[in-house]
Amino acid sequence: MTGEASRQRWARTTGLLYLATNASATGAFVLTGRLVAPDPARTAANIAAAPAMLRIALAGELVTIAGVLGLIAGLYVLLAPVNRGLALIALLWRSMENALLAAITLMSFAALAILARGGDAGLAFALLNVHGYGFQLGFLFLGLGSTLFSWLWLKSRFIPAWLAALGLFASALMAAVALAIIVSPAVFRTLGLAYMAPMGLYEIGLGLWLLVRGVAPAAAEK
Repeated sequence: MTGEASRQRWARTTGLLYLATNASATGAFVLTGRLVAPDPARTAANIAAAPAMLRIALAGELVTIAGVLGLIAGLYVLLAPVNRGLALIALLWRSMENALLAAITLMSFAALAILARGGDAGLAFALLNVHGYGFQLGFLFLGLGSTLFSWLWLKSRFIPAWLAALGLFASALMAAVALAIIVSPAVFRTLGLAYMAPMGLYEIGLGLWLLVRGVAPAAAEK
């Protein structure tokens, strides 16, 4: 396989992983949202009635993490020739994102184990809430890493400039709002999930572009 053919294969694989991980993450989020209620008693009752649903949701989160690790490897391969140092920092930030998300997924397994043994519903509810808030820690590093990757896309001209610019905006917004929510959870109560919409548009748009069109020739590498 030639170098250019390998680049295009990495690009299309990365695009496919963008689409697949967005789908698996959304599915896991929807399933979890059906179980976690505003109070411990209702949450415990919901999980007791459908424990398999929570396990499927957590499995979906783990599948997403595995897919995203492959995705960021693809981004590094494609963008390291543009600036290896920045690509490495972006890779490390996004690796931290997935390490944190894996850790908080374990907390939900702990909550499930507590409820399965008739333990304290309040403790299980607290662990599930840590799981929910913990996503903001992951989203902070997601936003930081994606901002750097988007900057490298813009410099490389491997994808349209407007798409890279959307990535810069969406990624920086996600990092800033995630940090604001960590400082003051009231920000989330005000914004809800609306701040994630630009990132969703960017990742799905980039995924489709890479899957269908691949990347431009590597003449811009330096």
